Amino acid sequence: MPPPNTGLSPAALAAGAVPKSARDPRIDLFRGLALVMIFINHVPGNPYEALTIRNLGFADAAEAFFLMSGIAAGLAYTPRFIARDRVRHGLWRAIAPLWKRAWSLYVVQLLLSAVALGIFAAAFQITTEAAFLTKINMRQVFQNPTQSVIGIPLLTHQFGYVNILPAYSVLLVCAPAAIMLGLRWPCLLLALSLVLWLLTGVFRLNLPNYPNPGGWFFNPLAWQAIFVCGLLVGLSQRQGYRFFPNSQALFWLSAAVLLGVLAWRYVPGLGRFLNLQMHHMREAGVPFNITSHDKTYLSAPRFVHILAVGYFLSQLQTVTRLSAHAVASPVRLIGRHGLLVFASGTVLALICQVAMMARPDAQWMPWVLPVVGTAALYAIAWIAEISRQVLAASADPKPAPVSLKAPTVEAAP
Repeated sequence: MPPPNTGLSPAALAAGAVPKSARDPRIDLFRGLALVMIFINHVPGNPYEALTIRNLGFADAAEAFFLMSGIAAGLAYTPRFIARDRVRHGLWRAIAPLWKRAWSLYVVQLLLSAVALGIFAAAFQITTEAAFLTKINMRQVFQNPTQSVIGIPLLTHQFGYVNILPAYSVLLVCAPAAIMLGLRWPCLLLALSLVLWLLTGVFRLNLPNYPNPGGWFFNPLAWQAIFVCGLLVGLSQRQGYRFFPNSQALFWLSAAVLLGVLAWRYVPGLGRFLNLQMHHMREAGVPFNITSHDKTYLSAPRFVHILAVGYFLSQLQTVTRLSAHAVASPVRLIGRHGLLVFASGTVLALICQVAMMARPDAQWMPWVLPVVGTAALYAIAWIAEISRQVLAASADPKPAPVSLKAPTVEAAP
């Protein structure tokens, strides 16, 4: 499959330049990789978990997903917030697509919650194993159904592995204000985001759960920081500049962070020593989201790690060229249909979990099910792309013949 015709020279593409009208293949590639890794990590106990990003440091595919989602939102929605376009068409025309997308995420979240409940209830009916009624935060639904039925549509009761979309939907609701602020004062937006992230850790701020105590697993008050960093990347790219500039110093700093994180994880004794120092700092009053590895509050080690990964990869010309290569097209295709693939992957992962729990003696399952599931995700994305091409052709007054061979993902959405 030939690379997309972006209108750029090979040298410009290798340097990371992307025309405003073209779809950056790196976005689809890395979002596709994040979706595949999320699926694999949501099937605990399989050997392919060792190949995912969480084994390279502190962050995992969830951080990558939020970062890429922020970049994609900045690229997709910024043009309508430009002052000239906003005056011509009105502010609502800019806000509506973001809130419509947030509503779609909310509806998908409710559907996934219902499907998850059905999967584990069916597993109990088939196996009579009571453990299925207590997994992934199901206990409250069966012990306290009235309150749980209130909590699920309020997003205050979320099942395990079905808890990313609520935070993402909240961030999209708030995104119009962030984009407008970022267009005028991007540094102020970043500063406010980091202050909110810090205060969230200092005061343990979070959206509440109900009927369970505590707060959301993906705390949007903390995870907004990584989304905003991505948003600023996409927003600035749409305007023809880089918010985080090309810099040899930043490149080598990000490389040093990545090497340091690997050493922290794998050099014997070093991790224990550094974790002990963080414990002493926490006892001395340093906020716990700086001195821990907590995921809910997006701890500093996780935050810094994913930013270093993103910056380091964005500076590598080899990565840019590979992203547009035909060999990466299956992953890009998965990334293009993010919501559909994520929802399908969630359902498939829960089915795989149930199957592996029901047959713990089937040693082939951890090896086979993730591979079959990943292939199914590609097939789902392929069918969605074919459907998109068919619909686009039928809407064209002079439709071109529709090819039913493997779709290319470089075509404009």
